[in-house]
Amino acid sequence: MLVVSLEQAVAVPYATRLLADLGARVVKVERPDGGDFARHYDHACGDVSSYFAWTNAGKESLTLDLKHPAGREVLDRLVSSADVVLCNLSPGAARRIGVDADTLRAQHLTLVVGELSGYGDAGPYAERKAYDALVQSEAGLVELTGEGDVTARAGISVADIAAGVQLQSAVLAALLHRARTGEGATLRLSLFEAMAEWMHQPMLYATGTGRAAPRTGAHHPSIAPYGPFACRDGAVHLAVQNDPQWRRLCAVLGRPSLADDPRFTTVSSRVEHRPALHAELDFSGWTAADLLTALDEADVPAARTRGVAELPDHPQLVARERGVRVAVPGGEVGMLRPSVDSSAWVAAPGPVPALGEHTDHVLRTLGYSDDDIADLRRRKAV
Repeated sequence: MLVVSLEQAVAVPYATRLLADLGARVVKVERPDGGDFARHYDHACGDVSSYFAWTNAGKESLTLDLKHPAGREVLDRLVSSADVVLCNLSPGAARRIGVDADTLRAQHLTLVVGELSGYGDAGPYAERKAYDALVQSEAGLVELTGEGDVTARAGISVADIAAGVQLQSAVLAALLHRARTGEGATLRLSLFEAMAEWMHQPMLYATGTGRAAPRTGAHHPSIAPYGPFACRDGAVHLAVQNDPQWRRLCAVLGRPSLADDPRFTTVSSRVEHRPALHAELDFSGWTAADLLTALDEADVPAARTRGVAELPDHPQLVARERGVRVAVPGGEVGMLRPSVDSSAWVAAPGPVPALGEHTDHVLRTLGYSDDDIADLRRRKAV
């Protein structure tokens, strides 16, 4: 399966990275003068950013000037052999250069075309810039995130991730539809609506109760004790979701009578008296490892609160051999294998492409000779 993607930033590149993980050949079309601007967000992975390395492993990079007639001809040839074309140029820009879904589907009836925009191609926000943090704010996530009067954006690009996952799923469904009917499909998705889908539960809570859930930091707004608690050498995150678990936690603490304190006998009463509850839960005499062992033995859900830099060496990932080394422009980095294991295929991240690394290869597969390629370069079409 050939996926052609006119992509930049995170959302669509993440969708196509997921498709590449499943075995698709993904050709990433980039501008000759710098390429995807996400290449340069930081310099954590050789010559490219951590964002770019994460979302572009396993792809081919083709540089094209889509405003040049010869560059556009290359794209036309490429699209004619594609199964899927994805785009997150602005709707106006896509229409101006004729790569919008309506134009491409009119020319290729069996093609699956997916367009990602910020807020959709209609409505009062259609022309507004939409970046991840802005979408988090508009969808209400920032209101829920933080503690007390302090709000915060989520620590990762959740709007982009939501859109990428939903777009990948829609592409797979469209390909199944095509296999059954012979018809292609047009897919349209916005960052805002993808994030709004993920906000269903807090939305339903707020509309059903008349108030948004309170900001409680890393603690759960409607369950307690549910959050990180300090130990002698770090923190352990409790997730006590019912009364039997609460009683077992009290036994671990050596204070079984605490379970019968009228302030703490039910989930709702523990939430109501959260400050008093937290004052009673003193783990300062425990190491995190010893506390986790005791909680595991008592069947009380808990986890270690770890730093993100510890993730590659997490004992579960190491035991399951999830780590791999992946080539990036200028070096090599440690990444993780795709999270889904399959009996039907073996997936591992491919190299992260340098800008235009596969231009000549892609052109040759489209029938261009070496002289043709030299001419395209002379004319600065690629």
